[in-house]
Amino acid sequence: MSAASEVQQPRKFAALRNKDCRPYLFGAALAMMADNIEHVITYWVLWEKFHSPALSGFQVISHWVPFLLFSVYFGSLADRFDCRRVIQAAQLLFATVSVAWGVLFLTGTLQVWHACVLLVLHGLAGSLWGPGEQLMLHDFVGDEDLPSAVRLNATFRSLGVLFGPVVGSALLLGLGPTTGIFVNVLFFLPLTLFLFRTKFTGHTRDRGAPRARVGLMESVRVLKAVGSNHTLVSMIILGGLGSFFVGASMQSAMPIFAQDLGAGGAASGEGIDGASLAYGVLLFANGAGGVLGGILLEATGRIRPTVLAAVISTAVYGVTSLFFAMSTSYPLAVGLLLVGGVANLASMSIGQTVVQLLAPPADRGRVIGVYGVSANGLRAGSGFTVGLLGAAIGVHWSLGLSAAALCVGTVLAAVYALRGGKAVPVGGAAPV
Repeated sequence: MSAASEVQQPRKFAALRNKDCRPYLFGAALAMMADNIEHVITYWVLWEKFHSPALSGFQVISHWVPFLLFSVYFGSLADRFDCRRVIQAAQLLFATVSVAWGVLFLTGTLQVWHACVLLVLHGLAGSLWGPGEQLMLHDFVGDEDLPSAVRLNATFRSLGVLFGPVVGSALLLGLGPTTGIFVNVLFFLPLTLFLFRTKFTGHTRDRGAPRARVGLMESVRVLKAVGSNHTLVSMIILGGLGSFFVGASMQSAMPIFAQDLGAGGAASGEGIDGASLAYGVLLFANGAGGVLGGILLEATGRIRPTVLAAVISTAVYGVTSLFFAMSTSYPLAVGLLLVGGVANLASMSIGQTVVQLLAPPADRGRVIGVYGVSANGLRAGSGFTVGLLGAAIGVHWSLGLSAAALCVGTVLAAVYALRGGKAVPVGGAAPV
């Protein structure tokens, strides 16, 4: 029996129909938007003040390395404690960091070491939020509607990522960096306040399940259990492949692609910086693909959470990234980014769903943490596979080679999953 067979006729937009899950999705979108608003404002101020390429690189590293180092531990916290409080702690840390930036801007005392500390704390807040959030989604809707909840949560987060730069730029231009960063704190409040109102704790449906203690040995035990399950390992590998070989570096390299695609000439005659316009459209297409993908997948309900679906969507993401790197046509590049965004959202949401369905209730947070190490923590590696390699051989070649490696790795992960035969749950969940 497959995970897909558990949901014979999935309800469209099921998670939005759930009165408990719906406000969480909107609150999470606002919090994710606030996360990106902070990036827009602080990155601009840091560049204006220090003009440090090294600090710019540290911004990416500090955001993703906490996922790599602490996701399993934070997953164990989510397993052990009330996930509402874990998520509220993460939101409080986000808000505190924004306030600290504002105070430093206001007093004119910002130094590089201040920035490094706050950037690391911001990354820690994001990694703390992740496992608890996934447990809350499962608690809100249960196994039957979990694919919808994970997919729509990813879609709403994509909306936050999409509109964060827009709102952040408006705050930066309209209010200035100091007032803008203080205003940003307000966007963390809806989710924080909602978590005081909901009765769900992340463990309500599994109230009888034993709660393992937080500790290194418990985490090692879960890692061993995960390693024996071919389906779980293949999902973790697929998530890590996309993050490591493409990850966040495509976005950071987008100005180069906008310039090289030569789409700015037509607009420049009217006084518009055509390269900037081309850059903005490429970024928008990259983010809009995720939003469009989530809506299409929910509206059709045709793609179920299976290993095959995860493999195909990851392969499509790799192929579109490869052709984007090779493309000399601006319209084609925009189209490839849209399709790639759809495929990436499908791959990540399917992988997340399969991992949750296979994980035992008592260890679900840790198992999700293992997935987070791969799917989020390895994004820091894309700075090497695309960024540093691009400095040596050109970003088109580095992205192309990385995308090709992603395609090959996807095939190998598929073979590994098939060799495992029928998936065996890590504990108690239905096989996939």
